[in-house]
Amino acid sequence: MPELLTKHPEIALQVLKSADIQCGRGKPQKILTTCPQNQFCSLPGGELCIYGTNDLPAMRQINGWDLLPNLVLDPTFVFIFAILFLAGIFLGMRIGTGKRK
Repeated sequence: MPELLTKHPEIALQVLKSADIQCGRGKPQKILTTCPQNQFCSLPGGELCIYGTNDLPAMRQINGWDLLPNLVLDPTFVFIFAILFLAGIFLGMRIGTGKRK
């Protein structure tokens, strides 16, 4: 059964509830037993657990390492990493030349 990760879990739960899907109503959890009750949805074909981005450590099916390839290819991440890398080289050179005197 799937665990779903979203930036807005409350909206995802609201959309599911608007379709008369039972979420957070004390339904028995057969497979997703570690899902918090208020994030659990029971459907005729299975179960869903809706997680927010801050709940990533609690997820059982994916973890931060699974998301790392997407982060590394993000242009913002690459730019920030490059700036920090160059700043480290610059500071290292400044500190290195100070020790020689």
